[in-house]
Amino acid sequence: MDLDLVTVPARQGLEAVDIIRRAASPAGGVGPVLHDGSGGTLGFLVPSGTADAWDLPGSACTQTNGRGVRFGDAVSPTAGATGWLLPPEAVGPVTDPEVLRAALGEAARLIEAADNCR
Repeated sequence: MDLDLVTVPARQGLEAVDIIRRAASPAGGVGPVLHDGSGGTLGFLVPSGTADAWDLPGSACTQTNGRGVRFGDAVSPTAGATGWLLPPEAVGPVTDPEVLRAALGEAARLIEAADNCR
């Protein structure tokens, strides 16, 4: 299955996961989410073709072309390895790119507001 991967800083990604889960309708919640071993980034699986038009500052969207993303490998990550934050069998098929874009924007605003209160 060809999918694209939206990669964001972990803090913004975790906020976006919460935002999507709180607002989720039965038709569109958060899909599988990967995390890197260092905890610096999260990757949201989105439909193939999303990378062609993705332009959200502070994030990247790449085509996986089926490389490195196998749904059967939903095992617990080991230290220093990339693994599933939300494995495919626990969530919906993929995250809707428009839902993700809105959640990442809201997350960025929340983080900026929190940082400005310090």
